[in-house]
Amino acid sequence: MGNPKAFLEIHRQEAGYRPIHDRIHDFGEVEQTLNTRERKLQASRCMDCGVPFCHWACPLGNKAPEWNDALYKGEWEQAYRLLNSTNPFPEFTGRICPALCEKACVLNRFNHEPTTNREDEAAITEAAFREGYITARTNIVRNGKKVAVIGAGPAGLATANALNLMGYTVTVFEKNEAAGGLLRYGIPNFKLNKAIIDRRIKLLEEEGIEFRYGEAVECAAILSQLTEQNSAIVLATGTPTARDLKAPGRELKGVHFALELLSQQNRVLAGMEFSKDERITAKGKDVLVIGGGDTGSDCIGTAHRQGCKSVTQIEIMPRPVEGPEDPQNPWPNWPRTLKTTSSHEEGCTRRWNINTLEFLGKDGKLTGVKVQEIDWKPNPEGGRPLMVEKGQPEIIKAELVLLAMGFLKPEHPQYPENVFVCGDAANGASLVVRAMASGIETAKRVDDFLKR
Repeated sequence: MGNPKAFLEIHRQEAGYRPIHDRIHDFGEVEQTLNTRERKLQASRCMDCGVPFCHWACPLGNKAPEWNDALYKGEWEQAYRLLNSTNPFPEFTGRICPALCEKACVLNRFNHEPTTNREDEAAITEAAFREGYITARTNIVRNGKKVAVIGAGPAGLATANALNLMGYTVTVFEKNEAAGGLLRYGIPNFKLNKAIIDRRIKLLEEEGIEFRYGEAVECAAILSQLTEQNSAIVLATGTPTARDLKAPGRELKGVHFALELLSQQNRVLAGMEFSKDERITAKGKDVLVIGGGDTGSDCIGTAHRQGCKSVTQIEIMPRPVEGPEDPQNPWPNWPRTLKTTSSHEEGCTRRWNINTLEFLGKDGKLTGVKVQEIDWKPNPEGGRPLMVEKGQPEIIKAELVLLAMGFLKPEHPQYPENVFVCGDAANGASLVVRAMASGIETAKRVDDFLKR
């Protein structure tokens, strides 16, 4: 702890975003960075607590006090080594993690100005790449055993990386044309530039991991064949099935799952071409996003960059409490409070307690959505509250509807004992940082199993 008074003398300073009038015209990353001096000052605010709740809250167990101290002292390489000891891909989490650690920071309890761990993490990692501290490890001693990892999302990548460093020969099978999973095909470029993913994949390949793209491993026959060729198999296929909304008119042209828009836009930016009939675009349209989470927010930002006329976001649940504290989920737990993202700041009508009744259209094309305002009343028999209609139904004009209501947890059959499931495929849709933590834990389970 280089400066024991820093948390009293220096306020939290976030890097902030590029100006709205500038950023909505491109898909470049919206977040800015602090200069080196300001970044060190922010790192100095970490108090090196006796009980580091940041460490407790982080699924990866990141040792924020240690690498923040190294960062403050200008020991960038040491800061990265400490960070990388628990986090295999800090360049991802440093950009898109919701920073559970920051909400659990003692300073968040003290004055609601927690340490800027996420931004510090990104700065440390970019400095490490820039200065050449990160190089491929090519002296790995192989143990002669092969492992197949199905899925190249954050869980699969974390599993493959850990097993590779243990000495296993790892092959990653990915159904898409490139690695990354939702990092590449779900998160917009304005939050995570895909060159960041490519940079890491290149390193993993140099370290000996083989990636095989365009190979979907689903049927039992292929899985059985892989089992014969490998000592173990890890399924890290995520949650591919989005939650649908079976309202009348669902078949109308203009109603899409959120990932249909997001993945296609990312592919367009990567150089892929789509026909006019295939292209999903918000240009010149009134857009309605159904679902109030991060995926819905990503749709809002994408719609703006495509040139939409307007965006409305509706959520069936009540409006979250405002302010830094959640009485129902107090510190150091994650507060379920109202979240305003960079995409919301770009312009959006947000509404809560809205139920979707019907998609309306003309000549097979969407023209609007009939919705109903509701209230949630306590259930006298206990359990889930009861939905009660409030007022009269109304119609929201929309030529494009994006369904962003989450994903269904996959169901798995009974697998042989050398087949392991990790990440969202095992636990349901969650955070990238939790998927990575699950991948690391699964790699340990595989290693324990194969050493028996």
